[in-house]
Amino acid sequence: MFAGVEETPIVSEAVANVFRALAPGDVQLFPMSIEGEADPFFVVNATKVVDAIDEARCREVHHYDEGDHPPGLEGEYNWIYGLRIDPAKTEGAQVFRLKKFKVAFIVSEDVKNALEAVGNLGVSFERVTGSASNDTRTFNS
Repeated sequence: MFAGVEETPIVSEAVANVFRALAPGDVQLFPMSIEGEADPFFVVNATKVVDAIDEARCREVHHYDEGDHPPGLEGEYNWIYGLRIDPAKTEGAQVFRLKKFKVAFIVSEDVKNALEAVGNLGVSFERVTGSASNDTRTFNS
């Protein structure tokens, strides 16, 4: 489940515990309730934003055209296919957003594995390291 702005994840307590354990300095967890649900949920805010896009290794990048971008998104990417990052530029973050493509919610392999162990997430992961023809990961609905 995601909230509106930049697809902010809304997660169960079990998933929140993964972020607490493996990325406490990279996220903020805000408790919330969902009408009709007894269990607690949390909004996950990635607090780290890094400039790690490896444009040369991405399959295809789309920049906003000059004068054809939403306010505040000057110089950002409209969309990226086959997103690739440079792991050396992640500053050791386990969870982060990308500076010019904040829609991507990136988690490390360790976080991905721990999230998959929780099970029944309703998300998919895509590899963002290595070559664009290969399959860190992204957290998508």
